[in-house]
Amino acid sequence: MSENAPIPRRHWLAMGTLSLGVSLVIMDATIVNVALPVVIEDLGLDASGAQWMNAIYSLVFASLMLTVGRLGDLYGRRRMYGIGLVVFMAASLFAGAATGPAMLIAARFVQGLGAAMVLPSTLSTLNAMFHGRTRGIAFAIWGSTIGGMAAVGPLVGGWLATDVSWRWAFWLNIPFGLLALVGIVKTLDETRDTTLVRGSDVPGVLLSSLGLAGIVFGLIQGDYYGWWTSASGGLSPVPFALVIGVALVATFVAVEKRRVLAGKVALVDLGLLRIRSFRFGVIAALIVALGEFGLLFTLPLLLQGALGYTALGTGWLLLWLALGTFLVSGATPRLAARMGQTAVVRVGLGLEALAIAGLAVTLSTSISSVLLAVWLFLYGVGVGMATAQLTSVILVDVPVAESGQASGFQTTIRQLGSALGVALLGGLLIATTTSQTSDRLADSGLPPEQQDQVVTLVHDTAGAGIPALVANPATADAAVDAEEALVQASRITTGIAAGVLLIGLAATFALPHTPPEAAGDAAASSASRRRPRGAGTAQH
Repeated sequence: MSENAPIPRRHWLAMGTLSLGVSLVIMDATIVNVALPVVIEDLGLDASGAQWMNAIYSLVFASLMLTVGRLGDLYGRRRMYGIGLVVFMAASLFAGAATGPAMLIAARFVQGLGAAMVLPSTLSTLNAMFHGRTRGIAFAIWGSTIGGMAAVGPLVGGWLATDVSWRWAFWLNIPFGLLALVGIVKTLDETRDTTLVRGSDVPGVLLSSLGLAGIVFGLIQGDYYGWWTSASGGLSPVPFALVIGVALVATFVAVEKRRVLAGKVALVDLGLLRIRSFRFGVIAALIVALGEFGLLFTLPLLLQGALGYTALGTGWLLLWLALGTFLVSGATPRLAARMGQTAVVRVGLGLEALAIAGLAVTLSTSISSVLLAVWLFLYGVGVGMATAQLTSVILVDVPVAESGQASGFQTTIRQLGSALGVALLGGLLIATTTSQTSDRLADSGLPPEQQDQVVTLVHDTAGAGIPALVANPATADAAVDAEEALVQASRITTGIAAGVLLIGLAATFALPHTPPEAAGDAAASSASRRRPRGAGTAQH
């Protein structure tokens, strides 16, 4: 297809099919966050289970995206997309039918596998189908789909959890997934990369997956098993998991270097980290994702546990965040052309940190919805400015021949940051809420047995059980203490999240400055210069 040729109708229909699959993956992630407190109450999820429900999805996504993307390039992206949709729908069916925490977490594990198959396949297919100017249009639609679904997801999730059932937050994927499968049959042609060397990096996949799993396990389960000794007095498994996880990741790095030097297929060419802009860019992306996704995990727990919002009310409030992102996204390319991409990233991260710091300072049990909406809207504006432009800055100096692998690597790093954010900031919120509740109840005059029951409930439900305490006259006074404890813990957590974002901002000062003219050129040509293989995009 020539650069100025009209886009065939079949390609537009294919674009719709691909966008539908992306919509399912993105909306599912945002729906689950809003419905989390309701799920905790209904299934009896404990605090670590709630963290695992989110972290396992991101962990599987991060571990397998590069591998699955490469398999799609080798054996057919259309085929991989279809298989991914089937896997995702099957997992959604079981997630919605879950009768206990183990079944739900297992289903989320499989959902992560399906999502890792869907996202890179859609982006690589677009890259193969569209060329020149039309490729930029296609990528813009693809990115807008993600932004739109990020906005709609919390609202849909809140409505389903409040007025229907949280289970439909998962089952909703099935009819739309079937529609996407019909679209695959009717509109998509098979594409693959015939230039790739066949082969796989099984040691790399195993070492990276097991290493990351060990680290995330240690961070999430530390509060449950004990960081050093267990409640029974023996040695906790947590330090072993952390040490083994770090050792496996270090081994992964060594193995990947050897495979590249030997000319073998490698999961990732770590030589990319020699490129200064790429090295510091992915460090910034990891830190920023940690702060952003840790915050998105904790916010619904705060809003529904301590501030009296329903799941639907939480969805409406989080819509302001998505609205800020959506409104600024159209103006961001023009800002980048005028200021330079790196400058836009810094302004965006600065706004994010300012908004979260403002939330931390003004947060109380009586904070108004208007003030919450202002902080979330400002935060969304920062996200809209920073995220997509950071992706472009990371890749600006990467050779075209390696841009596919580099794009997939930076997306994997973002997913890893997401899992770490849930583990670290989520764990901090739960631990601080528990200790604060215990301290406040110690001076309340409540019998010790009742104190222990309340503290256990608050800990095991990550604060989601507080509304039940409010509704019970016998525990209403204790509920006030628990609400104050959750708010105080949220102040600490959001304050740390703001600090994490500032560290991410500081990391961007190691990036080369992108002059305004170069930013304008990059905005026009970035879609055509990249060659995504197993790549994703900003997870907002």
